[in-house]
Amino acid sequence: MSLADSDRELVVEELDRDPTPAEAALFENLWSEHCAYRSSRPLLSAFDSEGEQVVVGPGDDAAVVALDDGTYITIGIESHNHPSYVDPFDGAATGVGGIVRDTLSMGAYPIALADSLYFGEFDADHSRYLLEGVVEGISHYGNCIGVPTVAGSVDFHPDYEGNPLVNVACVGLTNEERLVTAEAQEPGNKLVLVGNGTGRDGLGGASFASEDLAEDAETEDRPAVQVGDPYTEKLLIEANEQLVDEGLIESARDLGAAGLGGASSELVAKGGLGAEIELERVHQREPNMNALEILLAESQERMCYEVEPENVDRVAEIAERFDLGCSVIGEVTEGNYTCTFEGETVVDVDAYFLGEGAPMNDLPSEVPEQPETDLPEVDLEDVFDAVVSSPNTASKRWVYRQYDHEVGVRTSVGPGDDAAIIAVREAEQGLAISSGAAPNWTDVAPYEGARAVALENATNVAAKGATPLAAVDCLNGGNPEKPDVYGGFTGIVDGLAEMCESLSAPVVGGNVSLYNDSVAGPIPPTPTLALVGTKDGYDAPPLSVTADADDGATLLLVGDLGLEGEARLGGSEYLAQFDGSDRFPALPDDPAALIETLAAVADDDATRAVHDVSHGGLAVALAEMVSDDAGLEVSLPVSESADETVAAAALFHEQPGRALIQTDSPDAVREAFDGVAPVVELGSATDDGRLEVTVGNRTIATDAAAIRERRETIERELE
Repeated sequence: MSLADSDRELVVEELDRDPTPAEAALFENLWSEHCAYRSSRPLLSAFDSEGEQVVVGPGDDAAVVALDDGTYITIGIESHNHPSYVDPFDGAATGVGGIVRDTLSMGAYPIALADSLYFGEFDADHSRYLLEGVVEGISHYGNCIGVPTVAGSVDFHPDYEGNPLVNVACVGLTNEERLVTAEAQEPGNKLVLVGNGTGRDGLGGASFASEDLAEDAETEDRPAVQVGDPYTEKLLIEANEQLVDEGLIESARDLGAAGLGGASSELVAKGGLGAEIELERVHQREPNMNALEILLAESQERMCYEVEPENVDRVAEIAERFDLGCSVIGEVTEGNYTCTFEGETVVDVDAYFLGEGAPMNDLPSEVPEQPETDLPEVDLEDVFDAVVSSPNTASKRWVYRQYDHEVGVRTSVGPGDDAAIIAVREAEQGLAISSGAAPNWTDVAPYEGARAVALENATNVAAKGATPLAAVDCLNGGNPEKPDVYGGFTGIVDGLAEMCESLSAPVVGGNVSLYNDSVAGPIPPTPTLALVGTKDGYDAPPLSVTADADDGATLLLVGDLGLEGEARLGGSEYLAQFDGSDRFPALPDDPAALIETLAAVADDDATRAVHDVSHGGLAVALAEMVSDDAGLEVSLPVSESADETVAAAALFHEQPGRALIQTDSPDAVREAFDGVAPVVELGSATDDGRLEVTVGNRTIATDAAAIRERRETIERELE
């Protein structure tokens, strides 16, 4: 850890002296890209974060959104990218632990997790090693703490080979009376540290997350990776619940990036206050720790609470009951943020300057251009086989079956569907959750691809009969000092912001992770979006993604078949598999009306099944609807004289905002979407478990067993 010369000059000017070693290290971490958003903050004003449902927006540990007058949810998202490369198990596990503690600090109880994971090419040994370690870390930690992992995504792209991404979102439940924020309230209140003992793990983690990964990162940077203890986290969850129930907490912050120094200084800075902290009072699990180590270690499972003096003893009693450490480390003041160690002052700075004084970067950017059209000549059946069996479109059951998604008895619809649904009985509502990005899309066209990512997540939610409520984002990019990389990052910010505003889904919080660059090069710009929507009632809906063979209901496609004008296949798995290129497809003109209508139709009693059409295009969506009990006979209105390229465009282009609907009332569906989106009749279901798709003069025929064999790519290779 070392403070940059230009930053040191600003610190010296403000303090009118040289910083102490502890101060220099604290500034270096809190002014890092990871904490201060020096390259991204100038762009983030593009997001609309307001709405009548928004109780607490960006800037706290998690956002708070109202479901009704008395019931709130919290939602937050974090990245643990670099740690998961160095140590995939602990890196991913502590990512889960951190976002759960962000939830606790708002006075909420965690009720659901969603993880979005990105790795290099699946057939590379190192990618599989990282995948297995990350999934094991997430499942171990989430299962042990009893929070269900219900949604997420897994994507493979060669540009993640040297830098995987692990993005984790958490939803919590609270209400107006229980709500806590990270803003210190009153001078004289005590600062109390509750949880695990402080060790030397995770030192410099914030700095480590703000630099490119070096070739030797797996060995040299291991000390910067935290080590988690989910059993202590579970105790902390329950202790936090008791503290909140008894009204003992005035404000709270979890100890994450920059450890105690980050949490305590940010807590008092938000309240325009200061603190006096005695570092030797911190309960420790390693001997002979010095001031800097105590201040900046990122040991897990720790919370910093502001507590009124008369409540300190009761907080200590509750901590002891749950076998947690508890230290009264100082108090809130009206002065500077000061830390002493064995009688010596090691930090004495203005808390606001420490948190907000970092200068913003003004970086050059280059607007990326979309590629020219270069479509491969292929056989339609070969494309079908390759796309349906691709790890990107294949079943992710191997991943999510390792997660406990039933614990907490709130899961109405679990992973494997378009979106999960969590029962919020307190508000008599179902909360739909969708999370993910699409690196193929944003690699080809950052701005257009990010717009598509937002629409895709909203379509997933609408397919379950829910309408968007709010979203949080995790914006992942490479080294922003490279103009082309920063141009791509700017594109995903603007695209995501524009589409979320169009959908009336305020972006209420998020995370930025830059410098995801390695000797292998930068990652694709990756805007993970975790979007929640609501619907009346919380029972599992009768509709599903699989077809219903009874009575031969009609199968409709809502959206563009790709036959009008110039078909665009850019960003498709088809072109990724066969080394082609094309421009990204245009998006629907009125996405908000599309989502609202789709949600209403999905909730209609005449609707048998709804399935979103996205990655892999219509071909994959149709294959996913077939089961042993129900097949599909489908005919696409393609001229018999059309060539293979036109047929491929109809089956494999990936314009988002489309859905397959099986219905007893096709005319009502057409009427609902009149003026909103085209509706094309494709065929009907059968009871033989076969899929037959006729495209012009070509027919692709297969059955559920063969499709299942193709789609079990990940299971087959990893088990």
